Amino acid sequence: MTQVSIEEYAVAGGSPYALTTGPDDALWFTMVDSGRIGRLVPGAEPAHHQLEPTCGPTVITTGPDGALWFTEYRAHRIGRITLDGTVTEFTVPTPDCAPFGIAAGPDGALWFTETAADRIGRIAVDGRITEFPVPVTGGFPSAITAGPDGGMGFTMNQADAVGRIGMDGAVAVHSLPSPAAAPVGITAGPDGALWFTEWAGNRVGSITPQGVIESYDLPTRGAEPHGITLGPDGALWTALEIGALARIGRHRP
Repeated sequence: MTQVSIEEYAVAGGSPYALTTGPDDALWFTMVDSGRIGRLVPGAEPAHHQLEPTCGPTVITTGPDGALWFTEYRAHRIGRITLDGTVTEFTVPTPDCAPFGIAAGPDGALWFTETAADRIGRIAVDGRITEFPVPVTGGFPSAITAGPDGGMGFTMNQADAVGRIGMDGAVAVHSLPSPAAAPVGITAGPDGALWFTEWAGNRVGSITPQGVIESYDLPTRGAEPHGITLGPDGALWTALEIGALARIGRHRP
């Protein structure tokens, strides 16, 4: 059996949610319940930047401007934090839209999902926001990522579908073959396809730019796959919730 060394770092305030590597090679993370953005360099004390305590910072990513951008799910805003801790917040035009996923696009802007408003948003680095409707009511657009074909791919958790939005705002929706899949995470794979998790379906799936979908059962029943990302080894790594037996899954396309 391969021996794996695991280290843990305490972060005051609790409830860390998402994290990303910043342009300074530090780990930046959200603390959803305490309304903080954290920064961690292994071996050093973590730093915290306090936001409005109830804003609910959720997903965070590095932007094309060298800052970190994040969604504020409860405050319905998009936030930006520079490496020196300066925070700017932008209110999304649609009220109560509950932004969740966010990712840099190929056009030099950030694209985000509006889970409660059936929209995909685009925010330029100067803060200008444009919103595009998704042609499904109650679809709950969730995670979003840059695709291999110049568009953005996103999951629709309550619609059991994966969508694509082009830089012109045109949206295509692809229904998954199996009902009650509840897709969440999505990432670009090494094979030119987008890979996603089916939280309720206990599968991971892929979709090509042509819309061809494949799904693969996970070996552990009730694993509840959530996040997914491409690792440096060319494999897809998946976060499996499964309660106290939480695991990380790995598969190679």
